[in-house]
Amino acid sequence: MFAAERRQLILEMVRANGAVSLRELARVVQTSEVTVRRDVRALEAEGLLDRRHGGAVLPGGFTRESGFPQKSHLATAEKTAIADLAAGLVEEGEAIVVGAGTTTQELARRLARVPGLTVVTNSLLVAQALAHANRVEVVMTGGTLRGSNYALVGSGAEQSLQGLRVSRAFLSGSGLTAERGLSTSNMLSASVDRALVQAAAEVVVLADHTKLGTDTMFQTVPTDVITRLVTDEPSAQDDRAATELQALADQGVQIAVAGQSGTGPGAGGEAVPAGRPQRRDMPLPGQRRTHPGGPQPLRSAVSLAEQQQQQQQARVADMRRR
Repeated sequence: MFAAERRQLILEMVRANGAVSLRELARVVQTSEVTVRRDVRALEAEGLLDRRHGGAVLPGGFTRESGFPQKSHLATAEKTAIADLAAGLVEEGEAIVVGAGTTTQELARRLARVPGLTVVTNSLLVAQALAHANRVEVVMTGGTLRGSNYALVGSGAEQSLQGLRVSRAFLSGSGLTAERGLSTSNMLSASVDRALVQAAAEVVVLADHTKLGTDTMFQTVPTDVITRLVTDEPSAQDDRAATELQALADQGVQIAVAGQSGTGPGAGGEAVPAGRPQRRDMPLPGQRRTHPGGPQPLRSAVSLAEQQQQQQQARVADMRRR
């Protein structure tokens, strides 16, 4: 494929989806990420798109929201690895809330095996994934159906969450930055996500590497309210993603990185069997703030000892070398 043909196809993909990762672009045009990165730089110089961490977005600074058919085909392997790791955080008999999104849908498919679980959600896709799980109770919010992402939004959804209290909220979004936290492109979706956060003692964000450093219009979860981020391994060339992860960790977000496969030490030094996602937790560098809805802290503080800081720096440096 000639360079002009590649760039035209790249431009068409970005226009259709709003945001596309370099990995996905390289797969579609059947070339290396290095070549795609050069093409993206050339298109950015012409003002046709904007570069972001590990991908490209529509020009103008804020990405628009893609519909479900487009998002369901983006970063599928990464979403699967993230869902596998996030499911390990959920315990038997727990009550949680799960927001709308293709990554949370993948999580829901794995939660069907957790006995005694109660899941509150505004997502039809999450509810559908759990519909035949005999040992899982599904509670749906009210609200108005938003067809682009099969989610219930509006005042009905928000009012149905009032007075609710659960252990964790699992949320996704359109973008994540250390400066603004999690954000989305739709005002109604952002409002419901904020209500979900208010109901939870801890907030877990599921975001693949293409969303790191991407900023969208409506903030849903400020960085200081995010307990943990579950993400995938950035590419070796994506230094900016590693920088964003470091900035998030500096603000007290615990980072769990899911690899596609392999063996190695997981959390607590336990071996991870081959074919299972790897988990690398960055220690919290400081005291977590309390949840705005009550005095309960979002996360236990981790010591600021010099040894832990050195370990964190070493892990980030390792990610950059990869």
